[in-house]
Amino acid sequence: MEAHPFATAPADSPALESLPVEPLLTSEFDADPGAVYARLRRTYGPVAPVGLMGVPVWLVLDYREVLEVLRNESVWRRDVRCWRARAQGQLPRDWPLLAGYEVRQTMFMDGDEHLAARHTHHAAMRPFQDGRTPQGWELRATVAGYADELVGMLAAETGTAGFADLGAQYTRPLLLMVTTKLFGCPVELGDELVMDLWRMLDGGPDAGPATGRALAAMTRLAAHRRARPGDDLTSYMLLADPELSDEQLGRELFMNAVYLNDITGNMVLNTLLEVLRGNATVRRSLSAGQLGETVNRAALVNPPVANMCFRFAARDVALGNFWIRGGDIVSPSAAAAHGDLMAIGASHLVGSAVSTRAHLGWGAGPHQCPSAARELGGMIVSTAVGRIFDHLTKAELTLPADQLPWRSGPVVRGLRVLPVRYELRGDGVGWGVGAGRGRRGGAGDVRDVRDVRDVGDVVPGADREVKGLLGALRRLMFGGK
Repeated sequence: MEAHPFATAPADSPALESLPVEPLLTSEFDADPGAVYARLRRTYGPVAPVGLMGVPVWLVLDYREVLEVLRNESVWRRDVRCWRARAQGQLPRDWPLLAGYEVRQTMFMDGDEHLAARHTHHAAMRPFQDGRTPQGWELRATVAGYADELVGMLAAETGTAGFADLGAQYTRPLLLMVTTKLFGCPVELGDELVMDLWRMLDGGPDAGPATGRALAAMTRLAAHRRARPGDDLTSYMLLADPELSDEQLGRELFMNAVYLNDITGNMVLNTLLEVLRGNATVRRSLSAGQLGETVNRAALVNPPVANMCFRFAARDVALGNFWIRGGDIVSPSAAAAHGDLMAIGASHLVGSAVSTRAHLGWGAGPHQCPSAARELGGMIVSTAVGRIFDHLTKAELTLPADQLPWRSGPVVRGLRVLPVRYELRGDGVGWGVGAGRGRRGGAGDVRDVRDVRDVGDVVPGADREVKGLLGALRRLMFGGK
C-alpha cells in the first residue's frame, strides 16, 4: 500500500467531519458486531467513517490496512496530542473515552520516548519471563497454585458437581491474585479495581472518576514499593529507571493492570468459551496438549481487544478508499481484521499452527506488547485454561452460546459471565485450598512446573499425563490414543 509521503489530500476528497456517519455502538452492534463490520465493509471498503459516542472516527476493517496502521509509526501516531479535534477543542464536553487517553504512559508515547519506556518495561519483566529463574519459576508455580485454589473453593462449596460462573468465580479472581503477587501489593486487590477498569474501557458516564480511582491506587502502590522494595514488578521498574516518579510509575502500573486483568482475562474467557461451545479446531489443539495453539485459535475467532487503541494520522495519507487527513483519528479493528483474514480464501490461512499466530491479540508493530509481556501473558492464559480443564471431567454451558451476555463497547467485547454446569475429578488431587496456598511462597513441586509450561508442539501420545476433561477431549478427538 502506497503511503504517498509527499502527497496531500485532493481538494475533492471528503473530510471525515463532512461525512454523514452512523453510530457504531447500536443494539445491532451489541447483538452481532461481525455483521456490522461486514455491512460497513460492503458499503465503504476497508475503511469506514463511523460515529463513536458523538465523535466521527475512521474505523479500519481489513487485515492488510490494520497491519499498515499498526506497523507504520511514522504515519500513524499514538500520542493523543496529535489529534486535531482534541487540540482544537472540538470534542464533546467530558467525552468518556478521553479519560484513559489522557493518562500519559508507554502505550501513548511515540519515537525515542516510547522506546525508552519499553526498555524499562522489558528490563523489569525479564526476571519473571524465564521459567528457569527463581522469580519466573515461582510466578509460574504461583499461577498454577492460585488456579488450583479457586477450583478447591468450588469443590468446598458444591462437592464434585455444581454450577459456577467461570468469570466471577475463576478468571477474574485468578487475575486479581496474580496482579497482587506480581505487582507486590501489600493487600489483596478488590474486585472494584476490575470494575473501574471496565468503566474506563467501556466509556461509561463515570469513566473519568473510575480512571482517577484506579490511578490513585496504583500511585499509592508505587510509593509503598519505593519505601519498601521487594521481589516484584513494581520494584524492578524502579530499579530499571530510578528517575520514575510515583505518579509516572503509577501510570505504568495502571496500564499493566488494564492488560493483565481485562485483556488477559478476556483471552482466558474467550478460550474457555470456544472449547465449551464445541469449536472443533480449538478443542483439537487443546486435546493435543498444544495450549499456546489453543489460545491462538480462540483469539482468531474472538480477540480480547475488539477495536484497538486509536492512532492519529501524522499527515495526509491514502487508506482504503479514502484520504485520511493529518490529525484525523483512526480506530484499527482487530475483530473486523480477523473476520477479513478468515474470509480470504480462508481455510489455508488459518488451518495451520503457523498462520494462527497472525492474530492481533497482542497487537503488532512498534506498539505491540513487549516480548516479555507477551510471554508472561501467554503463560498466564495457558495455565488458567490448562488447569481448569485438568480438574474438570465434564463442563457444559448453562446458556446457549448465542445468549451469553457480553460487554460490547468501543474497545473490548468481553463476556460478563460464563455460566457452566461442571463435574470435578473425584480424587481431589491438586485442588485442595491448602495445596494452592502452600505454593504462594514459591515452594512448589516438580509437577507444578511441568504442568504450567506451555507444551507447544506436544502431540497426542506424549508422556504428559492428561487427566480430567483434557483426557476426555483427547479420547474424543483422537480415538483414545
